[in-house]
Order: sequence, then C-alpha cells, then structure tokens
Amino acid sequence: QVQLVESGGDLVQAGGSLRLSCAASGTVSSIAWMGWYRQIPGKQRELVAAISNAGSINYADSAKGRFTISRDNAKNTVYLQMNSLKPEDTAVYYCYADLRATVKWGQGTQVTVSR
Repeated sequence: QVQLVESGGDLVQAGGSLRLSCAASGTVSSIAWMGWYRQIPGKQRELVAAISNAGSINYADSAKGRFTISRDNAKNTVYLQMNSLKPEDTAVYYCYADLRATVKWGQGTQVTVSR
C-alpha cells in the first residue's frame, strides 16, 4: 500500500509562485513514476508533470518553461515548483504514483490564481 499526502495549494496572484509537495509512504519501492495532474470543474483531469524513479521527466506543454518537477528519493517526496502562474492554472492539483499495476491518487490540493 502507498499513501500520498499533498500540501502547498493556496491562493496567489497572477505572476506569483507556489510549490506543491507530495510525500509518499508505505511500499514506495513499487513506485515507478510520480507526478501531478490537475482538474478544472467540468473538465477532464490532465497531466501537468511527471518524474520517474530514474529521473526521466515529462511536462505538459502548458507547464514547460514555468513549472519544474523534482524528486527527493530520500524523503520519498515529489515537488512541483510553479512560477509565473496564470489564472488558467487555477485547478485542483492531484499527486499520483504509478505503481505499474495500479495508480494511487492523493486527495488533491486547490491552487487558485487571481488576476
């Protein structure tokens, strides 16, 4: 079993920055990829960024150049540094862990970017 605890969501003005954290516990050796999705009400959940246990990284086009994902394997924690935030980044951000046979989701953290 893997548990994910997210933190860092907040209200921020456009152009500001936030850092999201996702701490994994349990059978962390089974995690292949970790990352972040986001969901706007009425829309499908979309990938923001992901990082593998080998350090491979994927970004959504909307995140490239503004967001940075990183992973502290010693702390079993993934971070999403978000800079130059825009109102359209407003969403619930969900941490996920790809366990190969299944996917574990965090509870979600709200990010709101005001104009």
